[in-house]
Amino acid sequence: MAQPPRHDGIAAATLYGDATRTLVLRFKHGRKVGLAGLMARLMVARLPALEGEWLVVPVPLHRWRLWQRGYNQSALLAAEIARAVGQPLLVDGLVRRKRTPSLGGLGAKARAQALSGAIAPHPRHAARLRGAQVLLVDDVLTSGATSDACVRALRRAGATRVKIACFARVLREAEGRGDSREAGATKRSKGKRPEPCGPGVS
Repeated sequence: MAQPPRHDGIAAATLYGDATRTLVLRFKHGRKVGLAGLMARLMVARLPALEGEWLVVPVPLHRWRLWQRGYNQSALLAAEIARAVGQPLLVDGLVRRKRTPSLGGLGAKARAQALSGAIAPHPRHAARLRGAQVLLVDDVLTSGATSDACVRALRRAGATRVKIACFARVLREAEGRGDSREAGATKRSKGKRPEPCGPGVS
């Protein structure tokens, strides 16, 4: 109540667990981009009714991370969702202006500091974002630091409503092992075939 969320709700296809961990890592780090359609359909099934026009906007990657990975997994999901719900896609509605370190293993305060000033609305789309309803799309919602930075940027741009759609949501009470599991996953998933061990935070 002291710090109410800036967003207007979160729709998650599933909780983050062993099965979803494997799926997310193969999609995100294993180049299994064909999974985007399946994951997006599961996300759409959990979405509330979207009345009026909504802009579908993915969580952005920094250009160097995009170059290294070859694709933005959130953008792939956003494109599938926009097509399924018949709403316009604004793939570069947000930009990541600076590189941020891996957030795995960081506490909430450290994550927020790392993301401070990192995400901003794209100047070219200022008119479209002003007064818009936005569906923000990400693959995994962990602490909420990244999505919160995106929501703040969208609110600054004049968005009237922002809902978050993610494939998997990490809940501490459900997972029970905290950030250490995530940090290990990120380290182990780089440079080799991903294993079912943790989320690998972007």
